[in-house]
Amino acid sequence: MAGRGVHFALNNAQAQAVLAVRNDDELESIIELIEQEWNEEYLAESDKAWNAIHRCLTDGRLLYESEQYPLNHCICGGQQLYSGEDCTICFVAAVQVKDVATALSQITELWLRERYFAISQSDYGTLSDGDFEYTWKWFQKVRQLYEKAAIEDRAVIFTVDC
Repeated sequence: MAGRGVHFALNNAQAQAVLAVRNDDELESIIELIEQEWNEEYLAESDKAWNAIHRCLTDGRLLYESEQYPLNHCICGGQQLYSGEDCTICFVAAVQVKDVATALSQITELWLRERYFAISQSDYGTLSDGDFEYTWKWFQKVRQLYEKAAIEDRAVIFTVDC
């Protein structure tokens, strides 16, 4: 998965539609509608930094369920909606969004930096100050979206390569 990540804060109707799909084709259609709307007030791009962000918030590996809740739900955690291998679509329920937002609000740049430089280079690739700054920039956007979604009682989905 080398694609660009995007989080969407879903209103109730969108969340119900996403959860009501019966197969990957239906899910892709719903996601396409959400993406076409591209409501910048309710989305946060994480570009390719989603990979490092997830590793920093978990145990350094790129697995759906690694480390402790709620930080593990920020990027690739939560309910995995897509069963194929073409993309990742992860759903975080509104009640969980509040937990994630609270946990993310406690993260400092120093904390994230320490976690970033602890990632295995053999698994991730070269670690650098420049890549960390890139990761921190995108992390802040994701954190802001979770804070907004928590206040407005919205679910969040994360998509990559969709």
